[in-house]
Amino acid sequence: MAEALLFWGFGGLAAGLAMLVIVMPNPIHCALALIGNIFCVAALFVLLDAHFLAAIQVLVYAGAIMVLFLFVIMLLNLKPDELGSPKQTATKIAGSILLCWVGFKLVVHFLDVRAGDGFIAVTENYGTIESIGRLLFGKYLLPFEVASILLLSSIIGAVAIAKKKLW
Repeated sequence: MAEALLFWGFGGLAAGLAMLVIVMPNPIHCALALIGNIFCVAALFVLLDAHFLAAIQVLVYAGAIMVLFLFVIMLLNLKPDELGSPKQTATKIAGSILLCWVGFKLVVHFLDVRAGDGFIAVTENYGTIESIGRLLFGKYLLPFEVASILLLSSIIGAVAIAKKKLW
């Protein structure tokens, strides 16, 4: 019972913080809400006994990438008048309608799964370092190597652009 309460609590908090990331006008507040969301998702991973994924979630996303986001936001130092006034556009309205539709479909799916036995049984070593390593260097070796080459080429490109002499 307590585990279900924690799951729904962290899940609801993660959804609420994700909504705040979208609707808040201040970019710093959006980034802080995103950090809170990342911690909530990590807590959900802990509840699923995927401790490695939870640690990676906190270290990589909350620790490294969000620091870069905050650094860029503070480096830009946007004033409130530079952000502009919030506008209702057709894209925002369409996105809101799509979000409501997807949320409705998720609720219907979860209620349907709860009625039956639609949940898949989790294996004993789910989320362990060994199982992730076996998948990463076995079944998903080619996508892993392609991603590493893509990241390496983007780093080389960023260094080449940074080293280019200004005229």
